Amino acid sequence: MSAAVVDLRSDTLTGPTPGMLEAIAAAEVGDDVYGEDPEVNALEAEVAALFGHEAALFCPTGSMANVLGVRAVVPAGQEVLCDSMAHIVRAELGSHAVVGQVTTRTWQAARGAFEADVALAMAVPDAGPYFVSTAAIAIEDTHNFGGGTVQSVDELRRLRAGAQALGLSVHLDGARLWNAHVVTGVSFQEYGSFADTISVCLSKGLGAPVGSVLVSSAERIAEARIWRKRLGGGMRQAGILAAAGRYALKHHIERLAEDHAHAHAIATALAGVDSSIIEPELVQTNIVATTWPSATAAQAFIAGCTAEGIRVGAVGSRVVRLVTHLDIDEAAAGRAADVLPGIAKQALTA
Repeated sequence: MSAAVVDLRSDTLTGPTPGMLEAIAAAEVGDDVYGEDPEVNALEAEVAALFGHEAALFCPTGSMANVLGVRAVVPAGQEVLCDSMAHIVRAELGSHAVVGQVTTRTWQAARGAFEADVALAMAVPDAGPYFVSTAAIAIEDTHNFGGGTVQSVDELRRLRAGAQALGLSVHLDGARLWNAHVVTGVSFQEYGSFADTISVCLSKGLGAPVGSVLVSSAERIAEARIWRKRLGGGMRQAGILAAAGRYALKHHIERLAEDHAHAHAIATALAGVDSSIIEPELVQTNIVATTWPSATAAQAFIAGCTAEGIRVGAVGSRVVRLVTHLDIDEAAAGRAADVLPGIAKQALTA
């Protein structure tokens, strides 16, 4: 019998656990468009309280939560600043321009690591009638395309203070903020104090099947709820999804440390072949972003992995990402660490 497939393409690939399925089956539901779904209402209240904000909004996707969050703090025709690898500018298909009528301007950041002074120096609030005014700065924690980089809490504090002094808002794309919390030990309340709008994902590291949550002030969330409906994101008996998210929040946060350990083990195994592929000390969370000397080598590595029943994904011509998650147990991670070095050696000679 062939070994089971080890799917490391993304942490969005998890199936619901038995406990989560029980929570889904037991969910008390209503019509969320009318604000009558008890599970959704409970989820929104819990997440808002967790981050110390007034209100929250359950969204079907992280991209929608980001679009609504940025739109809430950036008026049409003004700009949000972010780094050049940020998810909001690289992987949301121009939706902030198309939907929010928002301009973006970016800075370069090694591995997505944020430096407050760089962002603040770019800001031009109240630029007058001839230039685009800066309304907000967006940060991502952990940083997806940076390889799961955890942002410096000191830099986040400096950004918050500097942005407030300039009259700017902050949007935190916290799709994997749960992972950052596990690494830093910083409370969600403190993370909540760093931004005006925060999006967090339930369907990545936490393993829920669907959904993200946007948190902010009651006024912003009321407006975002209208825009969610305009964008087709008004869901009806969404409590079956919210129940999965509530279960994940109770049971799947602290276990993220296991995913981080598995990712580090895989990175260490690959670095044993060639340290230019990956530096294990940079793997802080559950993402292993490997860099190959050529696109040919990267494709050869992907092909070799596929042949061995290991699925990985390209996120650039020379960058291949491996992501550990709830469905990658110790045995699967161990198999990957055993098999990947041999594949890497062959790919480097391609």
